[in-house]
Amino acid sequence: MSEVLTFNDVSVVRGRKDLLKDVSWEVKEGQRWIVLGPNGAGKSTLMNIAATRLHPTRGTAGILGETMGKVDVFELRPLIGLSSSLVANAIPANETALNVVLTAAYGMTGRWREKYEKLDERRAFSMLHQWGMSTFMNQPFGKLSEGERKRVLIARALMTDPELLILDEPAAGLDLAGREELVAQLTELAANEEAPALVLVTHHLEEIPPGFTHILMLNAGEVVAAGEIASTLTEENLKATYGMDLSVREVDGRYSAVARRVN
Repeated sequence: MSEVLTFNDVSVVRGRKDLLKDVSWEVKEGQRWIVLGPNGAGKSTLMNIAATRLHPTRGTAGILGETMGKVDVFELRPLIGLSSSLVANAIPANETALNVVLTAAYGMTGRWREKYEKLDERRAFSMLHQWGMSTFMNQPFGKLSEGERKRVLIARALMTDPELLILDEPAAGLDLAGREELVAQLTELAANEEAPALVLVTHHLEEIPPGFTHILMLNAGEVVAAGEIASTLTEENLKATYGMDLSVREVDGRYSAVARRVN
C-alpha cells in the first residue's frame, strides 16, 4: 500500500504554546483511521495540516506523495475531501444543499457565476442520494437540521472522488438516533473497497464505526499511541489520553468507556 499521509516530527507552535509536538504518523491506502483525544489535544490542528489548510512550524508533512512547502496546495486540495465545522461555517446559509455539494467541484463554498457541467450536477445529486439527502436538494443549508447538514457536508467531501477523506467530528451535535444513523452509514463507507483512505476525528468511543482499522490517540498535542484498534485501544492508553481510569467495553465492533469504580 502506498502512503497517503507521512508526518515526521510535525510540530505547530503558536506563541509559547505547542499545539502539536513532534507528531509522527503514517496513513496508507485502504486504511480507516480514528483520531481520538480530549478537547485541546491537537486533533483539529492535525487535520488542518492533513487537509493542507495549515503548514507545520517544524517537521515534514507528506500528503499524497507531495511535501507541504514544496507543492502548490491548491493542486492537492481537490484530492482531499474535508467535512468539518470550518467548512460548514464558510457556507452561506441560503445556499441550497445541491449547490453545497456541487461547488466542491471548483473548491468553492458558495455558487457565484461559475458554470458547471451536467456531469457535475448529476454527480452532486448522486452524492446527496447516497447520503439520504436528495429530497432536500433545494433546501437552504441554514435551515437543515444538524444531522442533515452533517450528511450534506460528507456528500460534499466525496464530490471530487478524493483519495483522502477527513471527517472532523461528524457526529458532534447529533442526538442518539442521528448518531446511530451516521455510524451505520460510515460503517458501510468503511467497508467499501473503493472508498478513499478515511480519517475520522472524535472525542467519544461510541462514535467509532465498525470497520475502522487504526487509531491515533493524542493528548496535549503529543501522540499517546498509534496502531491497529484491536491492540491500541486499551485501558492503559485511554488513561494516558484522558487522564482518567476508564473501563473499556467492546461489543460487535462498537466501543464504549466509563470511569472505573473505586471500591
